[in-house]
Amino acid sequence: MELSAKQRAILATICDTFAPGDGAGLPSASELGSVEVVEALAAHNPRAAEFEQLARLLSVWDSPLAGLALGRGPRRFSRLSPGEREAALVGLSDSRLPQKRALFQALKGAATMGYYLAPGPTGHSPLWEAMGYPGPLGTLPSAPAPPLSPVTPGADVDWECDVVVVGSGAGGGTAAAVLAAAGLHVVVLEKGHYLDDRDFDGGELAGLGRLYAPGPSSTAEGQLSLLSAQCLGGGTVVNYSTCFRTPDHVRDEWAAHGVPQFATAEFDRSLDAVWTRLGVNGDHSAISSRDAIMERGLEKLGWHVGALDRNVVGCDTDVECGRCGLGCRIGAKQSVTKTWLADAEAAGARLGTGVDVRTVTREGGAATGVVGRTANGHTVTVRARAVVVAGGSLQTPALLRRSGLRNPNIGRHLRLHPATAVWAEFDETVRPWEGGMQTRYSAEHADLDGTGYGVVYETAAANPALAVAFMSWRGAASHRERMLRLSRLSSVGVITRDQDSGEVRTGRDGEPVVHYTLSERDERRVRAGVAGAARILEAAGAESLFSGHQADVTWQRAGGTGIEDFVARCDDAGYGPGRCAMAALHMMGSARMGGDAATSAANPDGVTWDDPHVVLADASCFPTASGVNPMVSIEAIAHLNASRLAARL
Repeated sequence: MELSAKQRAILATICDTFAPGDGAGLPSASELGSVEVVEALAAHNPRAAEFEQLARLLSVWDSPLAGLALGRGPRRFSRLSPGEREAALVGLSDSRLPQKRALFQALKGAATMGYYLAPGPTGHSPLWEAMGYPGPLGTLPSAPAPPLSPVTPGADVDWECDVVVVGSGAGGGTAAAVLAAAGLHVVVLEKGHYLDDRDFDGGELAGLGRLYAPGPSSTAEGQLSLLSAQCLGGGTVVNYSTCFRTPDHVRDEWAAHGVPQFATAEFDRSLDAVWTRLGVNGDHSAISSRDAIMERGLEKLGWHVGALDRNVVGCDTDVECGRCGLGCRIGAKQSVTKTWLADAEAAGARLGTGVDVRTVTREGGAATGVVGRTANGHTVTVRARAVVVAGGSLQTPALLRRSGLRNPNIGRHLRLHPATAVWAEFDETVRPWEGGMQTRYSAEHADLDGTGYGVVYETAAANPALAVAFMSWRGAASHRERMLRLSRLSSVGVITRDQDSGEVRTGRDGEPVVHYTLSERDERRVRAGVAGAARILEAAGAESLFSGHQADVTWQRAGGTGIEDFVARCDDAGYGPGRCAMAALHMMGSARMGGDAATSAANPDGVTWDDPHVVLADASCFPTASGVNPMVSIEAIAHLNASRLAARL
């Protein structure tokens, strides 16, 4: 898939409106090569229909009719002055129609991310230098050879095994190790590819382009952007190594959904096994400048602050750690490629990469294996006694639907931990892209109303392209000036435990389509979290604040107004689609376990109600949201479900 020359020219005009450069050394988006970056990312979207939709939009964007429809009058976009183009985009973002606001957010996200990702003609963007950002670190010549030996089929293959595991992330990797250790012949199939220490350069372009799924990139309503991994090891390769045991009140809630083992010693044993195998420890939680700021504010307020345990060994908690979401060059992160998948392969498991599993094959209502395909069109057929599905909360329900499973709960009950951030500028150098990824957190507002639902406060390293995803845009100059001060910015993230849910539907092309809008009660929790984050940063001594609201809500300490004024203006700006930059980094619950086929997709063993030979082993199993970073919970459920499957087989 590719754009025509005319479509590419219109895309360049749009990108150059968002990022025109400064005329004094900083290049425009098109000069930097960001248009090519945007097109390449869009072309990798697994939903061809979405790329075609972009192409159609670009084909009509410059017409008078589109001008009328988008609110800029019957004038061609290309004939507007730069100021008029900016005004037209801002007007789109302020529209009363959520579809127009969602369109703006999609364009803004693509254009600004492409601008900060693009390395430019020299390979080192002058924009990075102007921000004080070092750019990619480069690969390490001293990195060891990758220890695993996966195979990407170069021809049609037909394999046979006891259990085929679809997906190699936290769930699939753990399940594979448990099953292989039980003496079963296991095949693991992963859509992504295997990258290890020597492949990582610490750059956002390479990291995002090779380690993350190209789609879906947002909810259908445009309220949340979506980010998930696609590589051998899945999210454990790119997550922030933050380890929480499943909270007791969450375990009790899950048990009440008809899965009693969550509240018993059996699940304790699985949690302990995961904790031990990942080498979780508190020895690599040296505080970053970001977390020191958050801790300072929390302590001044008298609020809870806790140190975070992490699954790392030999982490520098400095420059390397700040690139944690782009792959660990020094091999410190104990991802499943370093742990469970290594165990599985050592026990005889076969690992296949670059395989997109399209169907679970079934006879007489029971699974007999899977069929997938490679990017080069080769068919991969695996015959097995059981199928473990661990494709994640977006891909798992889509695979089940493509395979003919009909339980109405497949795809429902999706939770996303809606996340946003409040930013602050300080009279000190922060360098927010460095330091321990997440070393402190606060559960001060984890239970806002006595229901066990609320928010957790955490920070994350602010590499530029990902940072802009949580920022507004009201004009090129103001946005540029803000980003040029990135070295002095820090943020407090708001992670919301959502009580209400969305849905993963399956399009005609078989790909997942995510539908999710914040409910009123979950929005109240987000509002409370934004207020809490603002108070933390103000107490920490921030000179100024700004939120992710497109209305550009700001606060200046020198302005004389109290922090409550900022909080009130954030509330007024709202949280509907396109109103505030929000993202989903934790997808859960779209094929949940439970005690009744009327309310769940799988039984207490993780076996689908539709098919006794299909077992689920990923975050889609969660009965409700975990409320904390879910990796350990995912692996513990996979360990539990795989152990039960091994006993049955």
